[in-house]
Amino acid sequence: MTGRLAAAGCAVLLAACGDTAPRIDAKDAKQVAAGEALYARHCASCHGAKLEGQPDWRRRLPNGRLPAPPHDASGHTWHHPDAVLFGITKKGLVPPYAPPGYASDMPAFANVLSDGDIHAVLAYIQSRWPKPVIEARAEMRRQQAR
Repeated sequence: MTGRLAAAGCAVLLAACGDTAPRIDAKDAKQVAAGEALYARHCASCHGAKLEGQPDWRRRLPNGRLPAPPHDASGHTWHHPDAVLFGITKKGLVPPYAPPGYASDMPAFANVLSDGDIHAVLAYIQSRWPKPVIEARAEMRRQQAR
């Protein structure tokens, strides 16, 4: 009986520690609106007000770093799974999201934005992608799941 009670107690504790943060939902108008405001405040200065990225974003700057990429359909953001986009936003371009020692101007937002805020920003970005990008991304996810 004691073993069952201990197991039940552990299950309750684990459930209480579960992730209750909102998920990325590009169809949730409230989350998208919050994300749009956060994006304008924290992201647009580098990634562009219209998600267009910095000019020549594929060409290294004199300091060896790459400019901020676009988050619209012309960039590669949509190729990455949500977990990777979340991790890069929260922790910056560090392993496992970049090779060890990779130099980037992408800051970590862990001490600036909550997990829910990051989800909202990503929901806003995803809400701006056209239907063909959404479909291609869904197909990529299906292929990865196999």
